[in-house]
Amino acid sequence: MTDQTPIRPAPATRTEALSRLSRILPHAGRDYAARRNYDLPDAGHPHVSRLSPYLRHRLITEEEVLTATLGRFSLGSAEKFVQEVCWRTYWKGWLELRPAVWAAYRRELDTVLEGADAALTERLTAAEAGRTGIDCFDAWAHELVTTGYLHNHARMWFASIWIFTLRLPWQAGADFFLRHLLDGDPASNTLGWRWVAGLQTPGKHYLARPDNIVRYTKGRFAPRGLVTDAAPLAGPPHPLRRAAPVGDTPMTGLRTGLLMTEEDLSPGFALERLADPPAAHAALISAAGRSPRPVSAAVEGFTHGAVEDALTRWSHRMGRKGPVTTDPGAIAEWARAEGLQQLVTPYAPTGPAAEALDRLAGLLAPQGIRLCRVLRDWDSAAWPHATHGFFRFRERIPELVAGL
Repeated sequence: MTDQTPIRPAPATRTEALSRLSRILPHAGRDYAARRNYDLPDAGHPHVSRLSPYLRHRLITEEEVLTATLGRFSLGSAEKFVQEVCWRTYWKGWLELRPAVWAAYRRELDTVLEGADAALTERLTAAEAGRTGIDCFDAWAHELVTTGYLHNHARMWFASIWIFTLRLPWQAGADFFLRHLLDGDPASNTLGWRWVAGLQTPGKHYLARPDNIVRYTKGRFAPRGLVTDAAPLAGPPHPLRRAAPVGDTPMTGLRTGLLMTEEDLSPGFALERLADPPAAHAALISAAGRSPRPVSAAVEGFTHGAVEDALTRWSHRMGRKGPVTTDPGAIAEWARAEGLQQLVTPYAPTGPAAEALDRLAGLLAPQGIRLCRVLRDWDSAAWPHATHGFFRFRERIPELVAGL
């Protein structure tokens, strides 16, 4: 790729997702494997796809990206690119089998924020504002807040410096990312920070090295004072795994509405499972639930824009348009007023959208309205294999992509 445009907040459309996929496809083989680790924002991050905000909201799906890639390359020659797409699936599956990890993170974050004294608050504020004096860290903080994006390598370096050099609570760093990343995801973000800290793979952590940063930023930074020898953080063992979800099956003969959330904005698979077209549709947005603090205007804007883009593209197949709201109560009232007997929605994995759907289910049940959460075949096939580390999951990738 030769895109030389500095990265800017991304348009929240499927059209933009398809454009980015078309640009990265010719380079998704050995070129991607050789150059993907370079963090070059001034050149528009030319060696990575920047598809993550679209995959996170499924304006484009993992299956689509993998099918396009393997239509052009063999699995062996595009192995690294395929693995990066599958990492997102793996993280979601791992957390879906252990949702208590997300709940524990949120409790710990509340404790950190409520218990922060003046000194810690000042240090957190300085880090988020990019006023630490560490050149690379401060630049990444600014890029994150300005664009809603960071290169994956920069995310690892940033998290390592936050935890081991600045000695700040990892939960507050994960929250900083979730409030600003357009692709902020409860699974990838929380578990990525835990991995850097040494909690996800107990005893194994990630320490940012100055020479590594110099190399992969092509000398843009020369950080000094980084801690390069530190023990991993300690924490409780992983909770026991629960069974992988199986999803619900829509019932026939019921007046049905379709509900969209920001978790899956490609509802074709759910529509295909209905005997008749929906009578009406609506959307429930939960981006504000990412954090107990306000999420950025860019995150709110991208999420709402992505939902509206999907509704525009699919409205001709989903019946009369209902509300687009952040309030489960408004959806429940709309469903009652529409005379719906069943509300079908793509399955939302662990996180704010799933929590909002749980609240909605509680409001619908007394009205005799069924909430049907339909699980995508890709997730159904992949998530049960997210039992251990990624390397064990990786062994299943040939089997998974063969089933596309």
